[in-house]
Amino acid sequence: MAQIGFYPGSFDPLTLGHMDIIARAARLVDRLVIAIGQHHGKKPLFAIDDRIDMLKSEAAPLSRKHGIEIDILTFDTLSVDAARAAGANLIIRGLRSSGDFEYEVRMAGMNAQMAGDIETVFLAASPQTSHITATLVRQIASMGGDATPFVPASVAKRLRERFGR
Repeated sequence: MAQIGFYPGSFDPLTLGHMDIIARAARLVDRLVIAIGQHHGKKPLFAIDDRIDMLKSEAAPLSRKHGIEIDILTFDTLSVDAARAAGANLIIRGLRSSGDFEYEVRMAGMNAQMAGDIETVFLAASPQTSHITATLVRQIASMGGDATPFVPASVAKRLRERFGR
């Protein structure tokens, strides 16, 4: 059976932490679906089309390197329902800290009860990226700081354009 991974997130913006998880997940699955969650109550920094573009350009080299299909899609349902609709049998979640672990274990338990055929796989963040959060990247960029160490170069450029620096 093919392993189809589903990696959900807001990716607002795409960070090196996200890319670390994407690269490592690409080594574990036959197909990876990167799913951008749309929460209508939130005001994202980047429009959904911009986030799709960022992910497509950054994920394409990984797709070629690992010889797998990487798809980018959006969803506004429960992650487990979107994973099922995408044909996934694995939900990929990154863990940065023990706080992430506690939250993610509870979510995995709920997802398992709703969809026992979909397994959640946790990937611990690498030491180089475990401190990176999209929230802090947005804050740094919005306050005139340099987010370059935390995001791919193409995303750093978009952040500079967004904040006029």
